[in-house]
Amino acid sequence: MALNLDAVGKKIGPFTKDYTWKDAVLYALGVGAGFSDLEYCYEKDLKVIPSFGITTIYDFMAEVATTSNVNLAGILHGEQELIFHNPIPPEGAMITEGAIKHYYDKGKDKGALIVGEFETSHSNGQKLFTSIVTVFARLDGGFGGENAPAKEVAFPDRDPDFVVDASPSADQPLIYRLSGDVFQLHVDQEFAEMAGFEKPIMHGLCTHGYACRSLIQTFIPGEPEKARRMDCRFKRPLYPGMPVRIVIWKTDEGRAVWKVINTETKEVVIDNGVFEYGDIPKTEIRFDGRVAIVTGAGAGLGRTYALELAKRGAKVVVNDLGGARDGSGDGSQAPADKVVDEIKALGGEAVANYDNVATVDGGANIVKTALDAFGTVDILINNAGILRDKSFLKMEPENWAGVLDVHLNGAYNVSRPAFAVMKEKGYGRILMTTSAAGLYGNFGQTNYTAAKMGLVGLMNTLKLEGRKYSINVNTIAPVAASRLTEDILPPDFLDKLKPELVTPMALYLVSEVCTASGNIYNAGLGCFNRVAMVTGPGAVVGDGQSVPAPEQLVAEWEKITSLQGAREYQDVTEQIGDLLAAFSKPAAASTGETAGFGSATDVFDAMPAAFVADAASGVDVVFQYIISGEGGGDWHSVIKDQTCRVTSGSHAKPNCTLKMDAADFLDMMNGKLPAMQAYTSGKLKIEGDIMKSQLIEKVFKWNR
Repeated sequence: MALNLDAVGKKIGPFTKDYTWKDAVLYALGVGAGFSDLEYCYEKDLKVIPSFGITTIYDFMAEVATTSNVNLAGILHGEQELIFHNPIPPEGAMITEGAIKHYYDKGKDKGALIVGEFETSHSNGQKLFTSIVTVFARLDGGFGGENAPAKEVAFPDRDPDFVVDASPSADQPLIYRLSGDVFQLHVDQEFAEMAGFEKPIMHGLCTHGYACRSLIQTFIPGEPEKARRMDCRFKRPLYPGMPVRIVIWKTDEGRAVWKVINTETKEVVIDNGVFEYGDIPKTEIRFDGRVAIVTGAGAGLGRTYALELAKRGAKVVVNDLGGARDGSGDGSQAPADKVVDEIKALGGEAVANYDNVATVDGGANIVKTALDAFGTVDILINNAGILRDKSFLKMEPENWAGVLDVHLNGAYNVSRPAFAVMKEKGYGRILMTTSAAGLYGNFGQTNYTAAKMGLVGLMNTLKLEGRKYSINVNTIAPVAASRLTEDILPPDFLDKLKPELVTPMALYLVSEVCTASGNIYNAGLGCFNRVAMVTGPGAVVGDGQSVPAPEQLVAEWEKITSLQGAREYQDVTEQIGDLLAAFSKPAAASTGETAGFGSATDVFDAMPAAFVADAASGVDVVFQYIISGEGGGDWHSVIKDQTCRVTSGSHAKPNCTLKMDAADFLDMMNGKLPAMQAYTSGKLKIEGDIMKSQLIEKVFKWNR
């Protein structure tokens, strides 16, 4: 087994952790909080301990291990740095993505260091923290890489300025593990003895949480939002119930160094601690070094987008054909040139482009203008549009096609070459422009509304294709005064619809700090809200085999049309999964039989016998199973030449990896939980070649 050196720089994630105030409180209790610091434990005016963010690490660490091909028998969490950007809200979701940044070689028989860095943002769009993780791989050194640069923290040659004593209980790991780190070493006596310990040990990150609380209480009591940075090295294990002493030296204004010492043995448990604190500077959304294309930027919304992007550091391609409102005429260079002049007068950088988005060549030329002038494309705002309004029966084919060519085909023509550039560089932001008329309908605008809803469909798939390349695609539905709305909206209303009131939403959606993708937002008059297509739970009519009669639908119509408990789907797989799950009847429940498998080991022991060789003709695949929780473990099955070999442990190069909690895995294998329902509910996670997972039901037939 050797480290996968090609893994450096490749994106890992995103992983999403949904949480409520109860999760934040559970973590606080797990790191020793109580009535002495009630602000962490009571939902009224709840504040979140900044180190709670460390609970996002578990999925990331597992993926780092898998991606790097590290020898799992020799890994230790070596160092941990957290850089805080904004306080963690009491509830929501934390979205994490990152990459392996470095491999360092300490030498043969001395191990290696794997450094991963990831960013975590909240579902509200705020960037929360940066986490830099160093994994010590004891068994993977000697691959010929460079050694790590020295990283030592200087401690003052004097007694510590502050000392905080803490006494984790003998049961502390049982509470802390409920925040996500359920590794057996911290709870299972037999496992701990096998690992060389006399009993289960404390989680290093639990002790880390004790230190975080102590540092906040020492320097910024009651203001955890002022924590800026926390760095440390994990040095020695600690047994539950052993008291610790956090020793702290203030070295500068807003900076301290610290250690955690085992009070009984005097050994240093956590070393090289650094803590920085103070008011977090206001974060301004900037676009320095970014290149943006704005189509239809000669006036109205496009102009305000282009001007504000330039003011905030972007280099801008100002595209405008300069045609009439209905798209007629030969066009004019004046509108685009005027906006470019405005940007340059403000000290910004911009170039004009006069191509027509309605043609494939025009779209390609717009992107080429950006590449020729600035070398790349980071941001694309598809804003160009025309109107040719008529009632449906008066809508001639040329008026129908003309509007779709600019709005829908135009977005395709520019987005496709821009997407290629963004994919290559691993970053991009694309903004589509829909309309309230498209979302909700408007008399006399069938061509316009059809095009605007088509853009939503385009976004829905581009968000999926762009996800692994950090390309976010969103859609804005602006309500603003422009030449397209001047005779549609009342004059007194138009005066209130300044384009500048829409611009903040557009700029946020194309910024680096925005992690949302695949969403639609209304914006106008300074009012902003999200639009979503939701699906009600509906009703099952019939048995899924025979065709139900229309009269049967009438009997269930109230359930079919109800949106109570409606759900928003992220892709068609989720929707089809729920559809299939509606007809899934768990075997054990429907037959009254007792489930056959008592443990995950039973399943994998039985797997070769369940293999159907005839169904595996031409199949060459390796499935990796990572079963977490009590009774879990790692297994892999190699299917080749119509044979199946099942082995415990990790495979170096699996085609498809399936991750599941042991209890859920047994429910699925015992027929209590349909596989598709497990997947769509998030209980079953599939990585790698997801399509290969569909072979499992083909080549294995279980007798339950």
